[in-house]
Amino acid sequence: MKVAVIGCGQIANFAHIPSYMNNPETEIKYFCDIILERAEAGVARQGSGIACTDYHEVLADPEVEAISICTPNNVHAQIAIDAMRAGKDVLSEKPAARVYSEALEMQKVQHETGRILNIGVCNRFNDSVNRMKKYIDEGRLGNIHHVYVSFRAHRSIPGLGGAFTTKAIAGGGALIDWGVHYLDIVMYCCGDPKVYTVSGETFCKLGKNMEDYVYESMWAGPPKYDGVYDVDDSVTGLIRTSGPVITLNGAWAQNIGEEERYIDFMGDKGGIRLHYGSDFTFYTTEDGALVESTPKFASRDMYQNEIDDFVKCIKTREKLPSHIDTVIVTAEMMQAIYDSAEAHKEITLNEQ
Repeated sequence: MKVAVIGCGQIANFAHIPSYMNNPETEIKYFCDIILERAEAGVARQGSGIACTDYHEVLADPEVEAISICTPNNVHAQIAIDAMRAGKDVLSEKPAARVYSEALEMQKVQHETGRILNIGVCNRFNDSVNRMKKYIDEGRLGNIHHVYVSFRAHRSIPGLGGAFTTKAIAGGGALIDWGVHYLDIVMYCCGDPKVYTVSGETFCKLGKNMEDYVYESMWAGPPKYDGVYDVDDSVTGLIRTSGPVITLNGAWAQNIGEEERYIDFMGDKGGIRLHYGSDFTFYTTEDGALVESTPKFASRDMYQNEIDDFVKCIKTREKLPSHIDTVIVTAEMMQAIYDSAEAHKEITLNEQ
């Protein structure tokens, strides 16, 4: 199967490119990036393929069946829409789009064309998350009434002044970059409950004076002091659903020197703390005693799982858990948090 990777930056090189190369049923025919050297590096890595800078060249090739979109958020929607209308199946990195309205347009075109449109919510393919979800589905936690989400780091804003910190490109900061994964895990594990109301506040504080920002790490490149910083470096929120109430605290940057990345699922029979990107601990009672356990098991690479399942669904037309029809709810929820923060009031999405 001939595929193409559009956008040959960090996530492409870390996840999509090696996963396609490891899949015996796929060959990357095109490496496309507006910076030609990045595309050429992909060709060199695979030892074959075509480097190009214009994604329309990729879409015009009838041999290409599917594409991965690994670009900045502001062009996810346009490339995905163009690809589906060109008859290609699509895996687009998270978030679905820069804003909710763009994600809705992507969904509309998916319904019109019947092409596959999956979003890169990779944790739905994470073995630890799926094992935890099995605990929840089996009723081991009982009724889950509250989920607490923490994605907090100490002064680690990515690429200050670059694409990640420019709202017109990224759509937002810590929430849309990190929070999307955490909220998606909650929705997935809790059965995608209906969202009733959303209340949130966002803060653009620590990175606002870019030249005075002291940082521990900056994984998306060095600071660009002539660039833009107008996104949230921290966020808090409360979401009421038909399932649990979700509360969240997130930060790219905070003046607390601890990194806290976990999700607590709290039920009336038991609870689980998922250590993001790692294992989980289950808490319950048994025979009048407090019991906790941390299952140990072999875990596969979630990105490989994601790409392998994408390739399979192209053949079977199976609807994966990462389909736009599912992920669109998280896009709506994040938009509502941003809207609530701007208006300083609660947003109602569905009546109870």
